[in-house]
Amino acid sequence: MNHVRLKGFTIIELMLAMGFISALLLAIAMTVIQIGDIYNRGITYTNVNQAGSSLISELQRSINGSASIDISTNGSGNGPHYVKKAWGGRLCLGQYSYIWNYGKALANKALANNTTINEYSGAKTDKIHFVKALDPSSTYCALPNSNINPGGGVVELLDVGQHDLAIHHITITTTDTAADTSTGQQLYYVTLRIGTNDQNSLNIGNTACLVPSDQDSDPSYCAVNQFKITTRSGNAVE
Repeated sequence: MNHVRLKGFTIIELMLAMGFISALLLAIAMTVIQIGDIYNRGITYTNVNQAGSSLISELQRSINGSASIDISTNGSGNGPHYVKKAWGGRLCLGQYSYIWNYGKALANKALANNTTINEYSGAKTDKIHFVKALDPSSTYCALPNSNINPGGGVVELLDVGQHDLAIHHITITTTDTAADTSTGQQLYYVTLRIGTNDQNSLNIGNTACLVPSDQDSDPSYCAVNQFKITTRSGNAVE
């Protein structure tokens, strides 16, 4: 009687094969996750950069087309054409005014030092991020605590998108040497910092995202960028 000897895999061979397949699947999964993180990080940075470029270009065009403006704030943060507060600000350029709140104040109104931030009047409850308002008399700077009339030609210029973008800081400065008395022109230096607004993933000053080693860091969905321009006002003098 002939016996047929069947050949198969031993338990050790099966375990080695399963271990190899598991390691391969794990490597593939880790690669997919890393690709996803890189993609999300790229989308976040792109959204921040596009929003920042759009806003800084808007300010540059408006200042170029305006008369020279007085951006002094007499020590209180209130000025005839420029309101500079810890929670936001206003810039009044003659025909239009720009009004904004900083991300920290939007995330937690109590951080505005118990001061009313820029808000709409009436029943409109949308948060003001960075709006452009028709304001030929610069009323919003003359009355720095006034609410914004949502029906008065007001347009929100910052599309917060899925990343909840926000303005983190704006400064507008000039010097006496930057003025041309013969033409009435004036140079202005504008710095704008914009980014995502998850306060847990930002440092205390909202100047940058937490480093990856920090507990609450979120490198895939956190980005902050700063834009600077030098721009010149028009020839007309108010």
